[in-house]
Amino acid sequence: MDFDLSEEQRLLKESVDGLLADAYDFDARKKYMKEKGGWSKALWGKLAEQGLLGLPFAETDGGFGAGAVETMIVMEALGKALVVEPYLATVVVAGGFLRHGGSAEQKAKHIPGIIDGSKTFGFAQLEKNSRYDLFDVVTTAKKKGDGWVIDGEKFVVLNGENADTLIVTARTKGSQRDKAGIGVFLVPADAKGVTRKGYPTQDGLHAADITFTNVEVGADAAIGDPENGLPLIERVADEARIALCAEAVGAMDESLKETVEYIKTRKQFGVAIGSFQSLQHRAADMFVALEQARSMSMFATMASDFSDAKERSSAVAAAKVQVGKSLKFVGQQSIQLHGGIGMTMEAKIGHYFKRLTMIENTLGDTDYHLRRVSEGGGLLA
Repeated sequence: MDFDLSEEQRLLKESVDGLLADAYDFDARKKYMKEKGGWSKALWGKLAEQGLLGLPFAETDGGFGAGAVETMIVMEALGKALVVEPYLATVVVAGGFLRHGGSAEQKAKHIPGIIDGSKTFGFAQLEKNSRYDLFDVVTTAKKKGDGWVIDGEKFVVLNGENADTLIVTARTKGSQRDKAGIGVFLVPADAKGVTRKGYPTQDGLHAADITFTNVEVGADAAIGDPENGLPLIERVADEARIALCAEAVGAMDESLKETVEYIKTRKQFGVAIGSFQSLQHRAADMFVALEQARSMSMFATMASDFSDAKERSSAVAAAKVQVGKSLKFVGQQSIQLHGGIGMTMEAKIGHYFKRLTMIENTLGDTDYHLRRVSEGGGLLA
């Protein structure tokens, strides 16, 4: 596999890194978090102006026809800057559903709004007892004429508080853990019967618990086959996991840089603590963990194009395992090497650790994916 970036990809990296370096220092992030909804509409507009919201969409849909590598580049940059804007929920997840399963009419209705920044989305999938199993769905979608009536509850819907449209998984037939009979539906967030309870998450993002009570949607709300939506859900979830791995690599990279800089300047016994060999060894171990995660993130990015769904899922699960192990090590060592200051809200390093912790628990934690690798017969380095 060739992991070298093309000239266009290097230009993309320089562009997004430059934008965030200018507009997204730690003080700016804190200011953005205080805005309505918990993120900056102005910064979202800048991402749209630079074409970053349209990267993965086909040129026929108004996008740039970019692939997984370009998404990886952007997500790494967002991780480094601790960006709180809903790129994952809107461009990666919602965009993935529309790209892989949306009809021509659905694409025409929703993709232009994503690209120009006027629409954001939330993925309403997690339920009270489902844990990480995507097929564990109690929320129902029952036929009513040509349309559907949706009833149920979803929890921790990222960007659910502010989303214009919700992508909802609901059961059209069968029982709670059947893998067949699951559909994916586009639901306007302001539809009658939708109740949202928003709140900030520990990493500075915003989520919502959402109740659907006799929510009526039309026949055009279903994305793909409403009785066999699980393969589509799994594919998009894998793409989201790949993006999360890249974001984690960016956050770990910056955590390591912050930590090395700190131990170079923090003095004890009259000398910089970075001169102590034991701390140098810790920093070296952090670097090794970061590079292991980076390699697996790249492998997962390449795996997104695998035609075999089982092979793709096994590769993504393996990447999530390694990234989960690395982020925990790098995050904990960063806090410990910073000492007590690393636990304060004023210290940037603690916010990296919080975001890394949330990434590890999004769409399956390390133990969950280790089990997937084991069951699938995959190999881990």
